[in-house]
Amino acid sequence: MSSLEQLKKHTVVVADTGDIDAIAEHKPQDATTNPSLLYKAAQMPQYQPLVDEAIAYGRSTAKGDHELIDAIIDKLSVTFGCRILEIIPGRVSTEVDARLSFHTAATIAKAHQLIALYKEAGISSDRILIKIASTWEGICAAEQLEKEGIHCNLTLLFGFGQAIACAEAGVTLISPFVGRIYDWYRKSQGVDTIPINEDPGVKSVTTIFNYYKKHGYKTEVMGASFRTKEQVMALCGSDLLTISPDLLSQLAASDVAVPLGLDSTAAQKMSIDRVAMDESTFRWMLNEDAMATEKLAEGIRGFSADLDKLKSYLRDRMN
Repeated sequence: MSSLEQLKKHTVVVADTGDIDAIAEHKPQDATTNPSLLYKAAQMPQYQPLVDEAIAYGRSTAKGDHELIDAIIDKLSVTFGCRILEIIPGRVSTEVDARLSFHTAATIAKAHQLIALYKEAGISSDRILIKIASTWEGICAAEQLEKEGIHCNLTLLFGFGQAIACAEAGVTLISPFVGRIYDWYRKSQGVDTIPINEDPGVKSVTTIFNYYKKHGYKTEVMGASFRTKEQVMALCGSDLLTISPDLLSQLAASDVAVPLGLDSTAAQKMSIDRVAMDESTFRWMLNEDAMATEKLAEGIRGFSADLDKLKSYLRDRMN
């Protein structure tokens, strides 16, 4: 049995890609995309018909140049999502514009637009996760959306306070970024590698998982942004893990034993104090965590930059 097959016995495997062919190859339960992945996929020759479809939709519905490009991107995101849902049994995550990360009402409005596009395509909202950055404003938006029956995936999650706030808000899913946490500490410590048993990204997800299971939160934990297959295997037992096609291939080719790393039954017996959460506590905990503060801001800037690249690419395609 391959390492990937062993992992699937304890954890829902999610493909972290916009490449539909790669998803079909590895047969994950769910899939997740982001502006960076969408930008890469939109340039692949095999997906040009999807880009053309989105451009045609935008031209037929938008009222001005600014509205046009946003309409095309929304449609492109949903069109990729629909194609992905044809080949997976579960859910697809579709991301809200990163520039709305500090605007609760605008995030809610964009989520409604995306869900409406999926509905037009005949896709039920229970197969969609609206992906939102884990800012205070994003978490407040997700809380409201969840009350409306729109499920959310809170991304760019690096700090414990972010995780607690998401659980208190009743969001469906969080995506703590293992690899980016690892990157920050590796740079901070001036080292090339950190042993897996000391990996701060793995430790962060473990802490969050144990806290959630101890206190009975329904929010699912989906480790994300992995650098090595060892990081993935160390978190076997997490509710979900979203994994790049390259690492999925490595796991499929490996026969290394994958023991259970996270155990919800064991977590329920741990002595873990519950943290009272409100906006000031959230902001203070984020402020006290230099890594989480820096990586959250960097992540939002990065997704925004890739969205700008996608816009530029689409404008060139339309000329």
